Amino acid sequence: MSSVVDQGAVAGRGQGERFVSEFAARLERGQATGPAWLNELRSAAMAWFRTSGFPTTRQEDWRFTPIGPIASTAFVPAERLHVHPQQLAPYTFEEAAAELVFVNGIYAPELSRCPDTLTGVTVGNLADLLQRGGSALSGRLAGLASPTATAFTALNTSLFADGAYVEIAREAVVPQPIHVLFFSTVSGAPHASHPRLLFVAGEHSESRLIETYAGLAPQVYLTNAVSEYLIGDRAIVDHYKVQRESTAAYHMATLQVRTGHQTNFVSHALTMGSAIARNDIAAVLGGEGGDTTLNGLYIGDGQQLLDTHTTIDHALPHNGSHELYKGILGGRSRAVFNGKIIVRPDAQKTDAKQTNKALLLSEQAEINTKPQLEIFADDVKCTHGATIGQLDEEMVFYLRARGLGRHEARALLIQGFAGDITNRIRFEPLRARLDAALMSLLPKDSVEPSSRDRR
Repeated sequence: MSSVVDQGAVAGRGQGERFVSEFAARLERGQATGPAWLNELRSAAMAWFRTSGFPTTRQEDWRFTPIGPIASTAFVPAERLHVHPQQLAPYTFEEAAAELVFVNGIYAPELSRCPDTLTGVTVGNLADLLQRGGSALSGRLAGLASPTATAFTALNTSLFADGAYVEIAREAVVPQPIHVLFFSTVSGAPHASHPRLLFVAGEHSESRLIETYAGLAPQVYLTNAVSEYLIGDRAIVDHYKVQRESTAAYHMATLQVRTGHQTNFVSHALTMGSAIARNDIAAVLGGEGGDTTLNGLYIGDGQQLLDTHTTIDHALPHNGSHELYKGILGGRSRAVFNGKIIVRPDAQKTDAKQTNKALLLSEQAEINTKPQLEIFADDVKCTHGATIGQLDEEMVFYLRARGLGRHEARALLIQGFAGDITNRIRFEPLRARLDAALMSLLPKDSVEPSSRDRR
């Protein structure tokens, strides 16, 4: 194992120099110009990355997630390429109130839809806002996701070319979702893009946002995304992240949330693509009397590696948090789930629940799960649990006895397992699309009995 780690570290340093060179080249071409505060952030982030490099499996948070394939790939900077609207059809929503499309991390206005009649909502792309001075972004952009939190947030901060900005006005109610689509396509060498998203919900507002990451199969590329959510007092936000990248691609993502007083924030993360996918999700409950939910479903097959790290930080009292993550793993796929709940000394009357359940559909699939509680208050209710299992063969037999074939019985049980997450999705077009995708993405083991089962 040590030799693998050492090789990964060496590869990481080599790849790191390529990103450092890209940053220097952008400075020379004048492409990294912007407000002074952002230029300082970019330079500090790149300096930190140059010193620290990529993580290795010697680090606790990465010990089950070797990123050697990412570190050793010679990614080139992403460029805006032509995409036909038909290629985007599986991922767009006509029902959305507005839809921002980014191709390889760069805004595509001809593919986007931002109606002038939409009231209470400000949408735009970061590159244009920064070119005009970026006053609306100062103090917000990179205010939650620290540029030096990880190698990937450092790279995103220093190298992002564009991104989405969505702001919901105070007391605005927007029933239909705002959709942000980051689509990747490759022409030539594998590329790396660093999309960014900043979402601001005003006080007493109600809104819904979907962020989708997708790409053409079987292309190789890196999506290194950072999303920040600032939720005002008494705001209600319904959030969905859908990851359907090419299964040959890599997806590294950071999502940071800060809530206010009496807010209600619900998030669902659906992970179905990428050769290696890492989701770092952190919510700081920065007001009293709020409720935060982080749910997720990840589906792996083949050689996929799907890693989820969540942190819910109860900073103030009288907050509730709920977390349910489920995984379906076939082939030789692997998953990592690390869920941490922190209860600060002032966070009395905290009520926190966390559950992780994984369904293994083959003898080679595996998951490493680690629930964590760090409690520094004494008047709290906190629970966590993790279960790992296979399909209940008695239930398969029961369904077959009632006329279903083995394939149909197994698929029905898997759908029921996933339905605990998908049935909670409040936007029906998204739920219907994910139910259909679930059947097409089910690991092969879900429909092929093992040799043990056939005996």
